[in-house]
Parts: sequence; C-alpha cells; structure tokens
Amino acid sequence: MGKRDFVDREDSVDPVDGVILIDPEALAGRKVFVTLSCTFRYGRDDMDVMGIAFRRELYLSTRQVYPPLQDRDKGVHTKVQAKLLRKLGNNAYPFFFEFPDNLPCSVALQPAPSDVGKQCAVEFEIKAFSAESQDAKVRKRSTVKLMIRKVQFAPETQGPPPSVETTKDFVMSDKPLHIKATLDKELYYHGETIHVNVSITNNSNKNVKNIILSVDQVATVVLYSNDTYTKCVDLEDSGDSVSAGATLQKVYKLLPLLANNRERRGIALDGKLKHEDTNLASTSIVKEGVLREVLGIMVSYKVMVKLIIGGSMIVFCSEVGLEVPFKLMHPKPDTGTRTELEEELVFQEFKRSYLKGIIGDDDEEEGNVSGGDDMAPKEK
Repeated sequence: MGKRDFVDREDSVDPVDGVILIDPEALAGRKVFVTLSCTFRYGRDDMDVMGIAFRRELYLSTRQVYPPLQDRDKGVHTKVQAKLLRKLGNNAYPFFFEFPDNLPCSVALQPAPSDVGKQCAVEFEIKAFSAESQDAKVRKRSTVKLMIRKVQFAPETQGPPPSVETTKDFVMSDKPLHIKATLDKELYYHGETIHVNVSITNNSNKNVKNIILSVDQVATVVLYSNDTYTKCVDLEDSGDSVSAGATLQKVYKLLPLLANNRERRGIALDGKLKHEDTNLASTSIVKEGVLREVLGIMVSYKVMVKLIIGGSMIVFCSEVGLEVPFKLMHPKPDTGTRTELEEELVFQEFKRSYLKGIIGDDDEEEGNVSGGDDMAPKEK
C-alpha cells in the first residue's frame, strides 16, 4: 500500500489502494479476496460474555482480487499501483476501495501498562485471504492483515480567538470578582504551545489564593452508552494570588503532549498502529449530513481556568472557574511539491512459518465476514 493514513476531507475521503503479490501454485485453485473493515470496540476480548461481543462492525466491503474479475490493466487506479505492478511483475494484482463518507475517524482509548487485549477503539483494517469463496471459513495462516487509520486535518481557515468571562458575587462582599480568559487563536496543531491570557479584576473583599490552569480532553463514546471521559492532559499550578481590590493580567503557557501522558489509561489517541507512534486524538469535526451517533468516539478540548478563593482555612475555600473550548488537530500537509514517488510504501507479508507450512497456534479458523450489526450495506 502507498500509505497507512487516509484523510477525511470536507467533500471526500481518500480512497484505499494497494497491490497483492500472490503465488498461483501455492493457492491450489483457491481465490484471493481483500476486505476493508471498520470496527468499533467498546470492551476487551475477555469482556465478551454470554455470546455478546463488545464490538460492532460498522462497515465491511470485500473485493475478489484473484482470479481478477476484469482485465488486470483496467484494475490499475493510481500511479503508485501502476509503478508497483511494473516492479512486482505479472503475479501482482491491484485492489481499490472507496471510503464511505459517514464512517468515523480512527480513535483509540489508551490502555494502562498492565492491560492486555484490544482497547476501546474505532479501527480500520485491510485483510487479504485465500479461500474457495468469500463466505468460507478462513484459517489465520491463509490471511494477512494491515491496520490503517482514517484521520482529519485542520481546516485551512481559523475561527475567532475564543474568549470566556464570568463575574462572581459573594454574600459578604459589595463588589464582585471578574475573570476573563482569552486564547491567542481557536485552532492549535499537535505540539504547539497554547497561550492563555488571563485577566482578573478583584473588586471583592476576598483573596484569590491560587490560579490553576489545565488542558482537558473530553472523549464521549456516542455509539453505545454516551459515556464521557474527561482527562487532564496538561496542568499549570501557577501559585499566583490576587488580593482583595487588586488586578492581574498574565499570559500562561500550556502544552498538551502524549509524551507526558503515556502511562495514563483512557487518554484518547489518533488511532494506534502496531509498532508505530501516535499522538493525542485530534478534535472531532462533524461533517454536514453525518449523524453524530455513528462517529464512535467524539473528542474535544478545553482550557480550564480555576481560581481558589480562600478563607483562612482550606475548608472555607471556594472555587471560581471557566472553560475555554479550542481545537487541536494536524495541519494539512503541503502536497504541492510532493509526488507519489515520494510516498512511503508500506508492506505486509505472510509469516515465514506460514510459508514453510508450519502449523502452530495461529492454525485456527475465523469467519472473514462475521461481525455485529452493520451500519452500512455490505458490498459483494
């Protein structure tokens, strides 16, 4: 395949294209099929009880690659495929899938270091297998799988810088406390510092004992129970104070990074590929006409500004806070000078033990088209 990440654009989604290299003699008359699947997993494999699986197959499409259903040359859809076919020879065959526009993007909730099995996630997979028919039972040693991701890039235009303010009245004070927080822009790229301009006018007779700022990631599982998980991904405990009758104007800096949250269960990630790094999940953008309920896991971000208002003892302290929403995404890559020759090709091979005919733990059957309730029609 030419790449592992496929972009969900405003008006379309990148197609999935690749090439299968086969050995006709080893097939012994069997056919070769390729499937593109999207699965939402709400629980680990060991949580499946009484035949009820904590997963749902959102989409499944199958193509017969060999014997080809049309002339081999007419099956070439992209320049990358054409170059691979010339390089790999006559036993290479192309495949091509159009992504439905209403499928969710890849998101995975990070497991704890002690967790085993698959995590809660929206996953996309390409699987090639050989069998007598596409509905036949398939041995694992006759399949090869490749995980891919569906991602969104940031829009090209910025919205207005978000700003939130609030006024707090106190029972024993004639005048209120006013706080305003403003970000320098609405949309930030992964790895970019967030500047938060905090303005406090304390006309009350209360003292602000501390100012705490955080970046909160909010992940909502919308497909099953609408559970919401809020995780702090960066924290700034400033220690700043504002006495009664005083003011404060200060810019704070926050930097949410996965590198600082790798051990924390439940952090939403931009999918996860085997043996490859990823990052915090990007903000979910709901496209027009797409139901929010089918998007699997929705992710959003906000800056929290919390003021600790004190009495003489901690038990008499109160809090004043506000939330400033913003977007965290990847920039749209500059493809103006990039050619398809420069695309990083990704290969996935059958295990050597399979090629040698060694049968081990993987020698078990699995249904290549089994799954839960589909939310999109299956293609034959």
